[in-house]
Amino acid sequence: MPASERAAVSAGEPSCFQESPRLEIRNLSFSYGKKPILNRVSLKVREGEFLSLLGPSGCGKSTILKLLTGVLSPQGGSVLVDGKETGGVCERFAYMPQNDLLFPWKTILENVCLYGKIHGTMQEAEREARENFPLFGLSGYEDSYPDALSGGMRQRAAFLRTALCRADILLLDEPFGALDVITRGEMQDWLLHMRKKLGRTVLLVTHDMDEAIYLSDRILVLNPAPAGIVGEIAVPQAGRSREWLYEQAGLRREIYRLIRGGQDEAAGTDAPQTAAANTNAPQTAAAGTNAPQTVAPAKPERQEGTP
Repeated sequence: MPASERAAVSAGEPSCFQESPRLEIRNLSFSYGKKPILNRVSLKVREGEFLSLLGPSGCGKSTILKLLTGVLSPQGGSVLVDGKETGGVCERFAYMPQNDLLFPWKTILENVCLYGKIHGTMQEAEREARENFPLFGLSGYEDSYPDALSGGMRQRAAFLRTALCRADILLLDEPFGALDVITRGEMQDWLLHMRKKLGRTVLLVTHDMDEAIYLSDRILVLNPAPAGIVGEIAVPQAGRSREWLYEQAGLRREIYRLIRGGQDEAAGTDAPQTAAANTNAPQTAAAGTNAPQTVAPAKPERQEGTP
């Protein structure tokens, strides 16, 4: 992997920070019935950091977010915000699911001000929402109903509703997963532009490697359930653009190696060898460790009837 593409990659628990983290998860464990989902998961998130959780379907990524919000209760471990342990429903978190969940009988303004309605601060919420409608690309749609908006606009409305919560940690559960590929790309561009303006700590769950690379400061890769963290990737910050993203083949390979290594380990098989098509690049395979192993390309078998 070229030095310009290479990320800082480590296996096991994510690196510790010198400063106190905004969010810390310690040895979090959870099972659905007799099926273990999370196995002593630990991670730390800095203030203002954008962290992505990436892994195969069913590995427990969304379960982590539900445990943070208090919808589910952990069977082991703890969650700390600013060094203080939380329990049950915590107002430090704002959760955005994959579907926009806008009420069809309410206007867009009424939908995005739901938090203010619940907490008796509707007037303040409306003022803040109207100020942010241009920033979220929703000007002129304050009094429209959800069925008048495109899929991307509905997701921006849902994102504004989440951002208007007083919580300082945003939990995004595949927020663009239900969109078509073009709209999803537009929303990713929009969120990349919005990151600094939001000024929040963000934890994103996604299946999309490119989305994680494009938006994140760091990526944590989870293995199949019972999930643990098998790798941590620090993403270079300079020059984020679509052109920059297209050049990150090295990061994609490393992420894929970590994911496939965890899946093969869970299945009790050796990791498959991978190689770039039409190149002489060596194949790599997991060999029971987290470091890639270089394997010489296999010679093609001799076909019957050929010289």
